[in-house]
Amino acid sequence: MQIIELLWPAFVLAISLVFVHAIFGIEIIKRGVIFTDLAIGQIAAIGMAISIAFMHGNAQTEMTLLFALLGAGVITWANAKLQHIEAFIGLLYAFGVSAIMLILAQSAEGTELYSKLSAADILFVSSSDVFKSTGIYAFVGVIMFFVYPRLSGMKKEILFFTMLAITVTSSVQEAGVLVVFALLIAPAYIAVVQSRFNKFAYAWIFGSLSVIAALFLSYTYDLPTGYTIIFTLVVTSIMLVIGYNYVWQRKINTQ
Repeated sequence: MQIIELLWPAFVLAISLVFVHAIFGIEIIKRGVIFTDLAIGQIAAIGMAISIAFMHGNAQTEMTLLFALLGAGVITWANAKLQHIEAFIGLLYAFGVSAIMLILAQSAEGTELYSKLSAADILFVSSSDVFKSTGIYAFVGVIMFFVYPRLSGMKKEILFFTMLAITVTSSVQEAGVLVVFALLIAPAYIAVVQSRFNKFAYAWIFGSLSVIAALFLSYTYDLPTGYTIIFTLVVTSIMLVIGYNYVWQRKINTQ
């Protein structure tokens, strides 16, 4: 009971993070452009790095949002104009990683800062940060469920990547780039593989249970929270995907 009272902000944030990333994750897997979120997150983190290295941490949210929107805009344009979009997005990701390392090289704590940008510690997040983030994710959820399906063409693309940029601006600051990527892909992947339940509901429930379990593990065994979340999500999703594939193959063989 005591651990729940202590960690409830982290639990609420985790469930909110899974909720909003499941929305985008299922859509991105359907599109087949898996590294979109990772690239936008990495570009957004450039804004964070600039704020930390040169602005004493000031205007961090504004800088993160600016670079997230820039990355989203470039990817929206590339989707419409370029071939082999996955390769292009991979180049954007590599650019983001190298740019951050060059920026943080100006700081004596560059390696440590990069690690935090990759996988942050949400275990003892404040309740005020949770309320701010959940408000953003609720707004994004409303837009994606009720406005996005009514659009088509370029307007739909622009709205999708704008909402993704807004989401990433918050989630990268809270959880880190690699955690965001794991939240985006792992729950959505296992949800898309199965066909029995509603995909969004399955992704949200599976992801929430996995992340909450990771938080318990991190707190109990004093493990780095971000990487514990990544490890738990990846391992459980891989096991379930293999399990579903095994069951599916058996059904085919018995027919």
